[in-house]
Amino acid sequence: MPVQDLLLLVFCLVDDHLKALGLGWPRQRGPDPELSDSEVITIELVGEYLGLDRDSRLYWHFSQHHRADFPALARVHRTTFARQAANLWRLKQLLQRHLAERLSGPSADWLVDSMPLPVCRFGRGGFCRGFRGQAAFGYDPLQKQTYYGFRLHLRTSREGVILAYELAPANASDLALLPELAPPPGTTGIGDRNYWSPQVTADLAEAGVRLLAPYHSRGRDPDPARSRRLSRPRWRVETVNSQLAGRYNAKRLWARDLWHLCHRLIRKVLSHTVAIWLNVATGHPPLQLAALAAA
Repeated sequence: MPVQDLLLLVFCLVDDHLKALGLGWPRQRGPDPELSDSEVITIELVGEYLGLDRDSRLYWHFSQHHRADFPALARVHRTTFARQAANLWRLKQLLQRHLAERLSGPSADWLVDSMPLPVCRFGRGGFCRGFRGQAAFGYDPLQKQTYYGFRLHLRTSREGVILAYELAPANASDLALLPELAPPPGTTGIGDRNYWSPQVTADLAEAGVRLLAPYHSRGRDPDPARSRRLSRPRWRVETVNSQLAGRYNAKRLWARDLWHLCHRLIRKVLSHTVAIWLNVATGHPPLQLAALAAA
């Protein structure tokens, strides 16, 4: 569909569901902004979908090519736009949770995985000044190399909707972050071999959560057939990881501090959730994000 139609659909979706959240007026003082919060969030979400993940590129693209759609943007300075967008992080976080719950339900079964977010490679990690005391060294099994940075831990539905996410140092284990993803009681989740732990599985079972994971060692797996069955549905969460890394450039950390990094991750996750919502609404498979532009 044309970008103008996509902008209209996203604006209506964001504006309607922000009103449905019933949060009231988010500002305590100060004048009304030139751009409404729904307009700013729409620009961010569509920009992320189009691969415009830097604030400067985002502002320039929409002020040059979509001035008729957002006439007030011409009266707003780039830094004012970026500041307003960053200050709306809590609204975007609540909106993403609201849409994810509407798409999957409060008790959806889930998949869990993590992906590396490197700040820099191993050789420069000792000299990197960014995120001191926050990032750490970790290992990327796909790239087969050590890096300095973070890991993004995801809990998604069986359809690929992101239900929960946590940012942690790269040396934090997947099992240690699983409780932070808050799997709801009465649900069943599937992880990869990194989530194999009889003790953690028993602790979750006491809370009413069922965790399934293949045996931690492939070579000594006592039941390879079971492990293969558990691995089949995991392509969806791995697809979500690929989409965040590819279309949304999640592995390119333009932020210089943790607060701005978390905000940028929030809007990437929300943009992904909105794209799934529009796919479902238009009858496309949820994770075929390119279908929005090709419809």
